[in-house]
Amino acid sequence: MRFPSRRAGDQRFAREDWLDLARSKPAETPTRSLRRTLLRRLAAPLSLLALMSGLMAYWLAWQYTQHVVDRSLADLATAISKQIQLAGVDAPVTVPPLAQAMFSDPVEQLIYRISTGDEEIAGEPDLPLTGTNVRRIHYAYVFETHFEGVSVRAAQVRVPQPTGNPIVVEVAQRVGSRYRIAVEFLIAIMMPLLLLLLAGWVIVWRVVNQQLNPLTDLADALNQQTHISLEPVDETYVPSEIRPLTSAMNALLVRLQTALDAQRKFIADAAHQLRTPLTAVKLHAEQALSSRDPAKAVEAVKELRASADRAVRLSNQLLSLARAEPGEQAARFSDFDLAALAFETGAEWVPRALAARVDLGFQRLDDPDNEHPMIVRGNVVLTREVLANLIDNALKYIPPFRIEGARITLTVSDWRDGNGRRFGEVVVEDNGPGVPPDQQGDLFKRFFRGDGQNVEGGAGLGLAIVHDIMVLHGGTVHYEDAPEGGARFIVRMPLKEAPPVAE
Repeated sequence: MRFPSRRAGDQRFAREDWLDLARSKPAETPTRSLRRTLLRRLAAPLSLLALMSGLMAYWLAWQYTQHVVDRSLADLATAISKQIQLAGVDAPVTVPPLAQAMFSDPVEQLIYRISTGDEEIAGEPDLPLTGTNVRRIHYAYVFETHFEGVSVRAAQVRVPQPTGNPIVVEVAQRVGSRYRIAVEFLIAIMMPLLLLLLAGWVIVWRVVNQQLNPLTDLADALNQQTHISLEPVDETYVPSEIRPLTSAMNALLVRLQTALDAQRKFIADAAHQLRTPLTAVKLHAEQALSSRDPAKAVEAVKELRASADRAVRLSNQLLSLARAEPGEQAARFSDFDLAALAFETGAEWVPRALAARVDLGFQRLDDPDNEHPMIVRGNVVLTREVLANLIDNALKYIPPFRIEGARITLTVSDWRDGNGRRFGEVVVEDNGPGVPPDQQGDLFKRFFRGDGQNVEGGAGLGLAIVHDIMVLHGGTVHYEDAPEGGARFIVRMPLKEAPPVAE
């Protein structure tokens, strides 16, 4: 069938639609860098810590400068007062040259005043004798005041005289000089802090890079994995904080490896087992097509149908085996009554059992009246297939071995293990030939048949399916020889506690 051709205008509109679609796509979220995030979150606190340290250092330097300069001014004023006391009445003559010599240092920029209140002896007469923020240091009073429009800090000492007013000695210094001294202290303190901050940034950079190296190694190890071989990641040198991640990855790799192995094994088994019946189908079809004898053609068609039936059965069993793989999502679990399911499944097989002259019976040992449910959690379809496979397996082997008196019994009971856990137990017992002891260990292996391939329609997958389904449900299946001869397959599934019955 030919499709109608598209016009040029349609193609243009199609291209425009694709362009609009491309523009409408949301922008990809930018990738976050763990390294940058760590460095940013570590560098910011370090920088803030350095800033706070600088402010604290400046405050300490200012307080230290205040204390030192105030004491220095107080000591200078006290020294002049001592000289006044020694000079006695000659103080107005001897003290001014001494004060001039002591306070003439241009670096310190000191201001002084010596007076009696009524008479100026030396220094600046405009220097105030009072101020604010007064504190006492030994014999001196230190306060703040203003001189020539500039804030100054002054120390004042009063020297009592035998007659007249006391001599007041006052030494002051501009506050700006103190700021200069404080800045010098701050620079002396901050230089080591800045060096330490720089060293801290370098250390943080190196430590972050070194601690992120295991992630890089982990990525390299994962990049080396292939779909053929998934090796666990080496956790020898992985830090404890990253070990949960690597352990989870290793567990995931193990699950993937198990799934890949199961898939490869299933594909290999299916290819191997389907090759024979499909080859037989092709061979019988060719015989029926090329045969000129109607009787032989009919016989070839019968063989063709039998081969097709075997291929269909084998395909169904292979699909059941794939569904029973542990962890397969096809298994949808629900709560159901195991005893009721066993009774219903047995009833479905009664017609085939009667046709094969086999007595198929059912009994429940723990509750003969079958009044109380035996609740388990699992997949009803797969559990029914377990019981069907066991019954079908018994029906295949009993008739060739026992012509008269053949029987199969389904027994349901409540079973407890050594730890007190309750299980629903279903026993499928027959009085057929049983399984030789040397073959019992291989019963649940795929494509194993202990009958020498003499039973029609068997593929050696039934018991393997039963085993895998029980593994999927957390149950067990095992084989025992029946007390009176024959085979005894025991299936156990964990029971759920039944809700209390309201009276």
